[in-house]
Amino acid sequence: MVRRLVAGLAAIVLVAEAAVLVLVHIVLGRTTANQSMSIAGSDPDVMSKATYAMGAGMGAFLLLCAALAVLAALRDRSPGRFGRVVLISAAVTHAVLGMLAVGLVGWAAFAALMLILCLLVLILTLYPAAARPAGEGDGGGPVEDAPPPPPPFGELKPTSP
Repeated sequence: MVRRLVAGLAAIVLVAEAAVLVLVHIVLGRTTANQSMSIAGSDPDVMSKATYAMGAGMGAFLLLCAALAVLAALRDRSPGRFGRVVLISAAVTHAVLGMLAVGLVGWAAFAALMLILCLLVLILTLYPAAARPAGEGDGGGPVEDAPPPPPPFGELKPTSP
């Protein structure tokens, strides 16, 4: 129940973040297109188109993350390997942007990014990674070839005389 709630809430927050970021990039792109000066010799048209492209790319990435969260909530299963990689990269991105946001934007932006980071990490930890099929070990061989696990701490191993 909690897992589905967290995944659904994360999906809603990620869609809202995608919409806000796309809107910010549209405003930045229009501002760049309306200026008549170049920055360090860059063409304003190229800069505005690159800003639009970056906004579309970031929005698409966040929508993909939201779709993965919705799938996890609907199926009540862990995302697959690709989904986990995407969600981990989104979590790392939010952590880095959160560190930058403290100095550049302020604590409110930091808090918002950390909230999203927490939701992403909760999705990754509440849904354990999918188990491997039986008979598949780490090296590709059968599981029986694996060495026995070490004894628990404090327990003595039997020794042969």
